[in-house]
Formats: sequence, C-alpha cells, structure tokens
Amino acid sequence: MEDGTRVVHAGLPDPRQHEPLLPGPQFASIFHLSGDPTGHAGVYGRYGNPTWARWEAALGELEHGQVVSFASGMAAVAAVLMPRLGPGDVVFLPRDGYPAVRSLAGGLPGVEVRTAPMASLPDSFEGVKLVWLESPSNPGLDLCDIAATCSAAHAAGALVAVDNTLATPLGQRPLELGADFSMSSDSKHATGHSDLILGHVAVGDPVLAEELQAWRRTTGAVPGPFETWLAHRSLGTLDVRLERQCATALELAKLLAARSDVSGVRYLGLPDDPFHELAARQMHRFGSVVVFDVGGKERAEAFLDGCSLVAQATSFGGVHSSAERRARWAGNDVAEGFIRFSVGCETASDLLADVEGALDRSAG
Repeated sequence: MEDGTRVVHAGLPDPRQHEPLLPGPQFASIFHLSGDPTGHAGVYGRYGNPTWARWEAALGELEHGQVVSFASGMAAVAAVLMPRLGPGDVVFLPRDGYPAVRSLAGGLPGVEVRTAPMASLPDSFEGVKLVWLESPSNPGLDLCDIAATCSAAHAAGALVAVDNTLATPLGQRPLELGADFSMSSDSKHATGHSDLILGHVAVGDPVLAEELQAWRRTTGAVPGPFETWLAHRSLGTLDVRLERQCATALELAKLLAARSDVSGVRYLGLPDDPFHELAARQMHRFGSVVVFDVGGKERAEAFLDGCSLVAQATSFGGVHSSAERRARWAGNDVAEGFIRFSVGCETASDLLADVEGALDRSAG
C-alpha cells in the first residue's frame, strides 16, 4: 500500500454499521472500574484514552513502529532525554539543532553535553549514552547519514534518537535507518493547520514504548482527546499537502537561487544543494522549508512586511505559508538576514509572485 492511501486510512477502526468512519473524541477523566485494575487503558484519564490509541495507531502505521503521543513536541523530547540521563552520563546533541533541546539537556544535573554540527559529526561516540540527531537540521537544513551514524553510536553502546519533525514520517523513517527513537513535533506537518500543539515518539522496541508510557503517566504529559481527534482528522490530507508544498518549495528555491540579491539558498531538492545526494538516498521527499539570506536585518524585515500571502510566524508545516527572520531568536547561529520560509498550500504562481514582488520592493 502506498503512503497516500495508508495515511487516509491509518488508525481507522473496522467498519461498523451506522458508526462514523472516525469516532469522535472520548472525554473522560475516570472510567467504570470495579475490582482490581488490569492493564492501563480504561483505568484513569492519565493512563490512556481510546482517542489517543487511534491517533497513535495511525502514526505507528506511518512510522513503522509503536507510537506514544505527548502534549507537545518538547514533552516528547523530555520523555526521551530525562528518564535516560543522570549524573555522569554523556549526551550528544547537534550544535545547530533546535535550541530548546540543548537548553533542556544542559539543565539536567550532572549530565555532560557534547555537541558538533550536523554536517561534521564525530566518527566515534565512545562514552556517550544517548545520541540525539536532527536531520534535516532546523533551521540550516543540514543532514547526517542516519544509518551510518546509528551504526557508529550502537557500536559504542549508545541509543540514537532522531528529531524527524522537518522530514515527517512520509519523508523519512528513522526507525528503518537504525534509530531507536523517532521523535516529531506534531504541531507542524502532521496536523498541518497551525492550530494544535502535540508531539510523539515512535520506537521499534516494546520495552522502550513501555518506558515512554510510564514517563507520560508519571509526569502527566498527556495529550487531550479533542486535540488528538483533530490531529487524526487532519492526518488524512498529509500526503496531498506535502505533495503541493514540496513541489512549490522547489519552484521557490529555483526562483531565489536565480536572484543576485539573495544568497545562501538551501533546499534539499536543488541538485546543487550540498546534501542533495544524501537526501535523495535516505529521504522520500525533500520537504517544505526553504532557507535563504536577503542581506541584513532591515531588508529581511522589509521583505517579510511586503509579503501579503506569507504569515510572519515561528513554526512551519502549515497549509498557510509562513516565514521569519530566524536570528530574532537566541540560540540560532545564523546571519541577521537569514529567512526560514515554510511553503504552504497556496497556488504556486500566486505565492511565487508574492515573494518576488516583496523581494523587488525591499531591494530598494
């Protein structure tokens, strides 16, 4: 079954006469519970919910693993890092990845954090307990060879987690490349409408899944049933959204690369991108994010103000195109004129005309 078909049907229950295709959210903090409790679902609202279960089953079909959902992407990150790292442990993180992950790891008592750029990872991870990868990296779009890195990390006795948010499970499957954890912020592409905060972790090992579930129960980092129902409803269009977004992103990257007043254009689908060959080998799609530099803070702000179809916002993966001057956030080692552009589902000709017009006006 192809991904486009799988994503439409993922997680749906078997058909029952007069029942909806996707049952509505189940709101419950308590359940009828007589005698001794058995299992975790149907015990208490922090332990499980049928709406979560359908959402997790849907994502599991796409990830080719077992999924545990969380209230946010950072809650999912915390569920991987915090139970496994204690005083004396070493964690490896990409220096150019999402800054909040480095902040979280750096605040763990007694944990040593080692870093390197995604484009130049160490050959050995000796002494490291957990290797955290972000490929493609946010916001630079650098890659690592995930399979080779997992092999090196496992040889040193380390587990490997991959932040797969930019790629999505339809663009890359880290578990199939050897990773132990595949984490995503589902606030982005998976839900796609810029109105939900969710996250998940996929694993291939049932023991790791139980550890994640136990962490969620203990910390209460649970997703809401209405949010997960909305997410599941939105998931069915992920393939068609990505198809439009990725195609337009390539056209936008070509337009930007042809302009003399724009530099540093990065899009993994461009044949001359430094990571194009690796992306073509380990990814199924090149993504919806394009990054580039317009030459300084003032022009970047003028360009963003001049776009009528592009929201100035700090996320990506939605049906509405959005962009931001990424240097406005601490922890991002990028130039003042660096733009992270998330391509939405607008008609390509309209979006490209809007961007080109804003670039022309801001150049003056």
